[in-house]
Amino acid sequence: MILVSACGDSRIHSHAVYMLVDTSGTYAQEMNKASKIVNYLLATLNPGDSLAVAKVETRSFTEKDIIAKVTFDKRPSQATSQKRRFKNNIEVFAKQVKGSAYTDITGGLIQGAEYLNETKAGIKTIVVFSDMQQELGKGTIRDFPIRLDGIRIVALNVTKLGTDNADPRRYLDRLAQWEASVRKAGATDWVVVNDLENNIESILATR
Repeated sequence: MILVSACGDSRIHSHAVYMLVDTSGTYAQEMNKASKIVNYLLATLNPGDSLAVAKVETRSFTEKDIIAKVTFDKRPSQATSQKRRFKNNIEVFAKQVKGSAYTDITGGLIQGAEYLNETKAGIKTIVVFSDMQQELGKGTIRDFPIRLDGIRIVALNVTKLGTDNADPRRYLDRLAQWEASVRKAGATDWVVVNDLENNIESILATR
């Protein structure tokens, strides 16, 4: 994990983003798209904002899955340097990423909420770059209520599985179930963005 820190004062108008990147199975091949999303976030977030990128693996409720995290310095020149280092760290990870056997999205959401709440940011967003097909390994328990109070959830690049093509209801039901789950957990919004070329601005909320 690469940690880049900076001091900050009032966080009420700041934005904190926690991005989960699915590395399971063939979805790990989508890392180039994920890197482009990270670059967009780096270009858009301001001094005083926070960003973390973590991988979704077999069990994702752990800080060990955080690839890089940073709170950008209030000084623009320092923030620019931090963004450059952050980008380099993600590029290194993208070149050596290996697919995991299972996909613990729920654990990643819990870890993301913990990180965002610690930032004290006024606007909190979890970005999930995944097909949203959760597959838990033996002994991984996630069937309990979680808390996502005050957090926006944005699902990106929700690719359709082969079984979805055979029966589109599986895809639609998967998204509907996730929306119901995160809203029940207190999320303020649920957004799905598949057209990354034209709707990438939908990732971040207006300040």
